Amino acid sequence: MSLILGIDTGGTYTDGVIVEYGDKKILHKAKSLTTREDLTIGIENCMKNLEFTDFEKISLVSLSTTLATNAIVEGKGRKTGVILIGDCPEGKLPSNDVTVLDGKFDIKGRVIKNLKEKQVEDAIEQFKGTVDAIAISGYASVRNPEHELYVKSKVREMLNLPVACGHELTSSLGFYERTVTSILNASLIPIIVELIDATKTVLRKYDINVPIMIVKGDGSLMHESLAAEKPIETILSGPAASIIGGIFLTDQNDAIIMDMGGTTTDIAILTEGVVKKRREGAQVGGWLTRVEAAEIFTFGIGGDSYLHFNRGGQLKIGPQKVWPLCVLGKRYPHLSDELEMFREKEEYQSCSAQKTDCFMLVKTPGKLELSQLEMEIIKILEERPHSLYYMAHKLGRDPDYLDLQPLLDAGIIARISLTPTDILHVEGRYNKWDKRIAEIGVNIFAERLNQSISEFLDNVNEFITNKLCIACLQSQDDYKNQSFNFIGKEDPIYSINNVFNNEGELGLLANNILEKPIVAVGAPVSAWMHKVRERLNTSLMIPEHSEVANAVGAAVGQVMETVEVLIRPDQTTKRFIVHAPWSRESFTDLDTAVEYAISGAKKYVAKTVKGAMSNSYNVNVFDNREDIYTEAFTANNEDTYVETRIKVIAIGKPSLKVSFVERN
Repeated sequence: MSLILGIDTGGTYTDGVIVEYGDKKILHKAKSLTTREDLTIGIENCMKNLEFTDFEKISLVSLSTTLATNAIVEGKGRKTGVILIGDCPEGKLPSNDVTVLDGKFDIKGRVIKNLKEKQVEDAIEQFKGTVDAIAISGYASVRNPEHELYVKSKVREMLNLPVACGHELTSSLGFYERTVTSILNASLIPIIVELIDATKTVLRKYDINVPIMIVKGDGSLMHESLAAEKPIETILSGPAASIIGGIFLTDQNDAIIMDMGGTTTDIAILTEGVVKKRREGAQVGGWLTRVEAAEIFTFGIGGDSYLHFNRGGQLKIGPQKVWPLCVLGKRYPHLSDELEMFREKEEYQSCSAQKTDCFMLVKTPGKLELSQLEMEIIKILEERPHSLYYMAHKLGRDPDYLDLQPLLDAGIIARISLTPTDILHVEGRYNKWDKRIAEIGVNIFAERLNQSISEFLDNVNEFITNKLCIACLQSQDDYKNQSFNFIGKEDPIYSINNVFNNEGELGLLANNILEKPIVAVGAPVSAWMHKVRERLNTSLMIPEHSEVANAVGAAVGQVMETVEVLIRPDQTTKRFIVHAPWSRESFTDLDTAVEYAISGAKKYVAKTVKGAMSNSYNVNVFDNREDIYTEAFTANNEDTYVETRIKVIAIGKPSLKVSFVERN
């Protein structure tokens, strides 16, 4: 019996499963807290919690993760030196360490200006000891990669640093987007390598020596060696894995797949076994990349979403993620006492700062310049986490004017506060952590709103249910390119009141119900999705093992690599130019050029896929040719040949009943 170990390293939890793929059986599953300061701890805890011993039967380890996505969103990628060739694209770049070299190709891949070896070496030398990775992006490099490849070879010769080239990440024109993609990719290499190394460290303790795969944003898998070169392709890895896991666990071919995690709710539309891909590229953290990823709609509500008040005193949920009171309260029982003590102090009754907020030190500030107050805050938190009001009292400050946002933004401290996970503990629907501190937090909120405990809980549950309903409707209409768009344009309370009537039933959108059943996965979904099903008049499936669907998806995915080659005529030489990721070649006739392009592309992707898997897996290679002509405007009525586009796809490992296709 051949088994697969699936591991998902998320922002809050690390999940693990043992899957017997042939019989579609989940044999073991486990969860543990992700330990960002040392990933090996969380992974090893997860392995221990699996309560599994037959590790010699593991034939493959597959990972999914949100580390890359989170690093981009939080601006915490590693410091990257950027070498541009031929030009500097207009627009802000995700790095300030930029140098521009002479040397340039035109958009047909013909050399305009040659590189200068001394200039290249001097540019590389300036980054020695100052950056963690190098990104290389040349103008028109997708038409001729020669300059990028040369500079990459010199970087490897002179520096022991990760390096990424723009042409290796996308075949699309768009110098700016390609440059952004290459910079982000380089900045993520040390982060993904850290995850791979942490996983290997743990696997060695269990004598597991098998291939390691990582889920890409389009739901397919890539080998660890490729992930270390192209970590940008793991953005949206976690949600994509959950989609695959939800399909595997339910055998659905037509559904709305919803994954509710700690930070976000991610939704994909499955139609006849197909989840569309966004050809224009995934947008993460405000950066438009050239990375193809599944069309996933993301909403800022999850089990660890921040319950708080806006300036008008209205209740809000998310989009920020915080540590739940119940989770950290179990580890630090004194926090309950601090919340109780300062909740009752008369001098703080008029303060508007949130009384459930607590803070903990996550990392040392390093070389970051801090104010005297910020240094005092860190000194207090070095001992252990504390509540906001305790810290204000120790510092002799008004809680309303104690600005902790710079330390939060820098990732030096983290917030602990009331979340939907705490609500579930108070209601007794989830009992893993500390219930007492969750009850204190709920009491504080209810008092501020002048509500009873039961009224407050009902209101919060109603709020969450309505937000999830809107997320489903928003995703369905976005998928159909329609214009339902309450999210983000108005205050959530206003939006919800306009969508639902006083009885909680659909008001303005009574005829806009879901057209597909919902497959819901993720630990919190059973708490709210049954009410969502009633509201939207649809069917609901919450499969067994839904709480670890992301790890399941990682375990049962397939390897898929794609390469695109472009052939264009050169009117000057009357030849046909092949623009491929590995070279630029010229041929006298189109048929010979096509033959070379298809043959080379097949070898290119098959080598990548075969290198990613053991010999027991088969590799199937598919090619597609598209000849492009312009409409005839000449007297002889003959269309004009423009170009030939060739796409070759290699797929390995048994495929699921789902595929990812481009969105037109």
